[in-house]
Formats: sequence, structure tokens, C-alpha cells
Amino acid sequence: MANSKRRLPAAPSRSPRPAAAGAPRRHPIDAASPAPAATEEGARRRLAPSPALDPSKRGRHQDVPSKPERLHKALAQSGIGSRREMEELIVAGRVNVNGQPAHVGQTVSPGDRVKVNGKLVSLRFSNRLPRVILYHKPEGEIVSRNDPNHRPTVFTSMPRLATGRWVAVGRLDFNTSGLLLLTTSGELANRLMHPRYQLVREYAVRILGEVTDESRQRLLEGVELDDGPAQFASFQEAGGEGANRWYRVSLFEGRNREVRRMFEAVGVFVSRLMRVRYGPLALPPSLKRGQVLELAEGEVKRLLAGFDMENPEGDRPPRRSRER
Repeated sequence: MANSKRRLPAAPSRSPRPAAAGAPRRHPIDAASPAPAATEEGARRRLAPSPALDPSKRGRHQDVPSKPERLHKALAQSGIGSRREMEELIVAGRVNVNGQPAHVGQTVSPGDRVKVNGKLVSLRFSNRLPRVILYHKPEGEIVSRNDPNHRPTVFTSMPRLATGRWVAVGRLDFNTSGLLLLTTSGELANRLMHPRYQLVREYAVRILGEVTDESRQRLLEGVELDDGPAQFASFQEAGGEGANRWYRVSLFEGRNREVRRMFEAVGVFVSRLMRVRYGPLALPPSLKRGQVLELAEGEVKRLLAGFDMENPEGDRPPRRSRER
């Protein structure tokens, strides 16, 4: 912001300090994770939307041959949806393989032609490591591919993919900024969003005025919303001067406009809302609005291991860093 007095307080660092001055700052999956190997240094990349790969240049990076896999699993890994959703599509007759209706439990191999709702799908098999990126979403973008009002969408800022598509992990409101996770794995996205994993969502909130002790206690104990009770897991002051005050709050779910509605329930107006953490991943202070940062392969493997998912060998070629 132009007014330094209203600048968002910096998030407390939970990452170990670099070993030497000038070393690149890293933001590992969690503080308990071992330091990444030197060969991974700089593997996180700040990326801009890049053109699709030239097929003539792929010969040096052929994929490892894939084994047959269950159809619903391969579809989930390709970013179409969760495994359960894929099974429902198959049962509904909306998936066919090589021109024939698919059935639950069917296996597919590379070379099979799979269509969902009549559209050809590029399958992604488990020997390929999914990609995961952190996006600093600015205000004024919608987390959707289809908007009747034709508002700007976050997907126009994503790196282009030769196969598959980016799947957003949850959503942020049009007027909310901050950390948004995206991945090429529908299965991983589903686990990151599933309530049983109780992943914390942490926000920096700017309000007009102050929150009284009574209101704070109500927000921690729970307030009643239209879609049920809601409560913050933590509530801390984060500075601010004049009429604007900053707070740090966290909760273990992500209902539509939940944070704003909770403050409104105690008569407080939120003038700015920014997500700074989602589960084990924090918004890097150096990541500017509108930029994306890709996790290194080692970090993706640790993320998969945290959800008891298969840990395939990485086979994607190295990519050059790009600035928007």
C-alpha cells in the first residue's frame, strides 16, 4: 500500500534462516522437514504463463513407460476430479474408452483413447509427479473457468500445460487476496480440501475499528451463521494504527465468505482479507501479487507422503525460471 502505516504486517517466518548471506530464501513444506539438497536449490520457480511445449523438442525428455491403471484413478490424476467423482461419471455412462462405454474397475494404458462427456482426455499416470504451485492471488480475480460476468480469472495467470489442467485447491473470493494452491492432480487437490485432514487456513484481516474482548471471545467460542456454527481456532492482534486494525485468524474449514461473515456476525466490517497459509504451505513474503511459485520435486514428494499418496519418481524436465 502507499500508506506505510497500513502495510500488512509481515508473517512470522517459520522457515530456517539461510546458511549464508545472499543464499536464496526457501519456504519448505514445514519447519520439521529436512533442508532440501543442494541440487534442488532454486528448484522453486517464479513462473509466468508460458507457451505450450513444442512437440519437436520433447525427444530428450520421454516419459517413463506407464503401467496400466484403474480408469477412475488415472482420470483423477489428470485433474478431472476426485476418484469418487470419476466413478460417478463412469456409472452415469459419461466416460468411454476406445469408443466403448467404460465400466467401474476398468484399467487403461497409455495409448487408450478416453473421452469424458465426449471430449478427449490426456491421461496422467502415477509414474509422473504432479505439479504444485503457489499463486499470490490479487483482488479482482475469480477462481473459476466459467463466469457469466466475464471477470478476470486466476487461470489466465497459470503456466500452460501440454497435458492435463490446473485444479484449484478451494477458492478465494473475488475481493480476497493471498495464497491459492493449484495442482495438476485432482486426487491431491481433493485431499487438500477434504475436511477429515483438518488443514488450517490462516488469514490476515484488516478491519475498521477494533474488536472488543467480548466479540473476540464469541468468535473463538463460535457464532451462528446461515449455514451452521463457525469458530476461529486462533485469534491474534497483528498491529495497525488509526482506524484500521490488523488481526491474524485461523480456522479449519473454508466455507463461502466464512471469515467475512463471522466478523459481520459480531458487527465488525472487514476492509481487507488475505490468506497467508493453507495447511503446511505459507505465502512466501517475496512472492508478489499475480506471481506463481512452483514447489520443487522434493517438496511435492513430501506433500504426497503427508497424505499417504503414492510417491512416483519425478520425470518432468527442468524448466527455466521466468518473470511475469
